[in-house]
Amino acid sequence: MVESPADTSDPACPPPLTASLVLSERGGSISEARHFAVGFLSKWRDQHKAEVTTDTLQITQLIVSELVTNARKYAPGPALLQLQAVGETLVVDVWDGDPLLPEVRGADPERIGQHGLEIVSALATTIDIRPAPPGKRVTAHIRLGTGAADEADDAP
Repeated sequence: MVESPADTSDPACPPPLTASLVLSERGGSISEARHFAVGFLSKWRDQHKAEVTTDTLQITQLIVSELVTNARKYAPGPALLQLQAVGETLVVDVWDGDPLLPEVRGADPERIGQHGLEIVSALATTIDIRPAPPGKRVTAHIRLGTGAADEADDAP
């Protein structure tokens, strides 16, 4: 794991926090990635006195799980998970060595499996899939703090 606080010139905005985890081809990578994400958000919360809701933790773990699962399942060699918290956004970035770009499929209740990117697309504020030679990079942005699901919990 590599951590580095990024520099920012805006004193009103806390400096971004970035951490990376190299994921080997061994089986524990997905669980390791989820724990890494929770630890990262806990550190962000503690360092910046920021709100990290239970919904945000669960959404982050699910998105990390789906992206790392895809990288481990379809790409040879190691993968890289990078997390960056900037302001109200968590950027989840997964690089793997397979150059084939996946497509987000539409909902299909008849399809068995291959719903990972569909799930990520539904939960993330944005998702970006692009070449990153020799493989690809999939990036999901998650809103930190109070989200729509939290507001719904407060409804009468």
